[in-house]
Amino acid sequence: MSKIINIKAAARSKAGKGAARAVRRTGMVPGVVYGDKKSPENVSFTYIALEPHVNTGRFLSTLVDLEVNGNTIRAIPRDIQFDPVKDRITHVDFLRLGKDARIAVDIQVHFKNQDASPALKSGAVLNVVSHTVSLYCPADFIPDEIVVDLTGMQINQSIHLSDVKLPDRVTSASRDDVTLCAITAQAKEEEVVADAAVSAEVPATNQKAPEAAAAAAGGKPAAGAKPAAGAKAAAPAKGAAPAAGAKAAAPAAAPKKK
Repeated sequence: MSKIINIKAAARSKAGKGAARAVRRTGMVPGVVYGDKKSPENVSFTYIALEPHVNTGRFLSTLVDLEVNGNTIRAIPRDIQFDPVKDRITHVDFLRLGKDARIAVDIQVHFKNQDASPALKSGAVLNVVSHTVSLYCPADFIPDEIVVDLTGMQINQSIHLSDVKLPDRVTSASRDDVTLCAITAQAKEEEVVADAAVSAEVPATNQKAPEAAAAAAGGKPAAGAKPAAGAKAAAPAKGAAPAAGAKAAAPAAAPKKK
């Protein structure tokens, strides 16, 4: 069962964003207490009174006795807001708990006896599916944790919430049978190496020789290619312009008139 912590708070009369900003400027943390069919009550806390409890990581599943101006209010934290830049607590919401109240709380899941699992001892892998589980429990009896025993677990076996014995008066808050973990076989090292070799292999590209490429293009040499030694240059096509720097051919003499 979770222990109950005490936090001192001060009542504040004004509500709203402006009033909350004014509280933060004084170095305090604004908050509100609601629920149990009563009007919401605006409160404020010193930063040092909240920070140690928030840093435990279990603050949202911890019962709190709020001491407000001499009165004690049994409550549970429901929401914490942080500054996105400085990561400081900026607001806290508490749910007031009445007598015999039942609430849904997220409880951490822990796993034990890994050494007693034949599958894990042989190199299998434990895949944790749910690190927390939502439980419906009495407000005065909140489990600290849910423990999963891995003794005797084999490969391809899984554990669901229905396989775990829950404390009295504690039930699942989900309609589905939540999967907590599963044990799978570890991939063989040689298969991993083979897959890496296949992915790294680059097939060679079949490239044609320049001569073969020219033959495939109809026997025409590539642009800028020099003729072979001893071969005559091809005559320019009829009507083609002379190359740069070359003299134009003399025109044919006209026939003399008789």
